[in-house]
Amino acid sequence: MIGAVINSAGIVAGGVCALTLKKPIPARFQLALKVVLGVFTVWFGLKLTWNSLNGSMVQVLKELSIVLVAMTLGRLAGKLLRLQDFSNSIGQYAARSFSAPRPATRFSDGFLLATALFCAGPLAFLASVQEGLTDYSPLFVVKAGIDGLAAMAFCATFGWGALLSAVPVLAFQGVLIQGVHALEPMLHNQTSPLIDSINATDGLLIFCVALIILEIKKVRVAEYLPSLILAPLFTRWWW
Repeated sequence: MIGAVINSAGIVAGGVCALTLKKPIPARFQLALKVVLGVFTVWFGLKLTWNSLNGSMVQVLKELSIVLVAMTLGRLAGKLLRLQDFSNSIGQYAARSFSAPRPATRFSDGFLLATALFCAGPLAFLASVQEGLTDYSPLFVVKAGIDGLAAMAFCATFGWGALLSAVPVLAFQGVLIQGVHALEPMLHNQTSPLIDSINATDGLLIFCVALIILEIKKVRVAEYLPSLILAPLFTRWWW
């Protein structure tokens, strides 16, 4: 839960800065922060995948093949479930609300929009899965920085209601973390690396998120989320 707390603290810090400074952070600083977060995310994602591929060359190739098959079929499942469309629709609605806020509902709009945006993003799921398996995910530091910048924009437009989104975000991610943590003992298997397959898949998806942060390529990461479930299933069946 440490990472989830850091994430919520980042939201609060961003909101407080927006309400007290009364002026936006310079664009140069925001760009520099995005680059730092993006580079760290690239390193963390690739390192997580690399450390999860163990054994002989044959075993590594087998593990990697399972991960790639899981990601391919996971994306098909994600497309059928329209996961990316759902995630995009929240962002698009938030963008429209920024351009034409309704004064009578500024508090509730800020609270609901910020909560939905911070919870529906792929990072919320990827970081929660990692923390549920390892007790702490540095990826939450990246999410805290990104959400903190977004919280500044929300609070500047909608007021302090957006700041309170830190509470449901903490609760939502806490439930995800505890759910994965509860399943973790079942994933320990002496004959098949179930946890390694999840971590390897998670690492590649985290790398895809880094491409978005650095504005290199817009990967539809939300569509790949079902692969986190398929990877251990395929490993159990085929190992």
